[in-house]
Amino acid sequence: MKNKIVVFIVLLIVFKGFSQDRKKSFLTPYKIGFLYNNGSNENFIFDDPDYTYSTQTYKGQLFYQLGSWKKIDFELVVQPQIQFLRHQLLNEWYVTPDQENYQDKIVEFTKPKSMHLYGIEFGFSGITKIIQNIYFQGSLSLGFSVIDTRTERLAQGFTFIENLSFGFLYKTTPKHHFYIGTNFGHVSNLDFQKPNDGYNILGLEIGYQYVIN
Repeated sequence: MKNKIVVFIVLLIVFKGFSQDRKKSFLTPYKIGFLYNNGSNENFIFDDPDYTYSTQTYKGQLFYQLGSWKKIDFELVVQPQIQFLRHQLLNEWYVTPDQENYQDKIVEFTKPKSMHLYGIEFGFSGITKIIQNIYFQGSLSLGFSVIDTRTERLAQGFTFIENLSFGFLYKTTPKHHFYIGTNFGHVSNLDFQKPNDGYNILGLEIGYQYVIN
């Protein structure tokens, strides 16, 4: 819990600095925000009996306007983040005897683990109005990250993160926006290291966005 409080304090300091600097430039976002995601592999889509995996993700968000097409507004969203992960191998036979030191790995991997993932994600978002003050938002994103613990499914170190999100944006005022939605997430390393079975989640997201300009 202390780690999560520290994360929020750091993000608040960073974004306060952005909000105070109103000078327009290519690197200055027009909107900033926070996003919280709670996801798990235990759901009606990704329920894998071999393991459990869950995440609580905290993202800072920087929004850049890309333009509009018909009634859709497009944004680039840059999202530095930290993920607090929990994982446990349930099926010990997932570790096969042909692996080196497989008995030691069974003991190691079947223990519950608390892990961390640190990354940055780049998203392409589209927003369209449904009714007054309520908008539909969809986004597709890819990021780069580091995971600090190895498991039977993924090596420690460099990984990719991918997310597909859908949700609703409620503009309470022109400057204050609230978001709720769902996402499909994946973590793997594109076979840069072994193993690379990766993780899949279905998650719930809530967020807040503040328009600077």
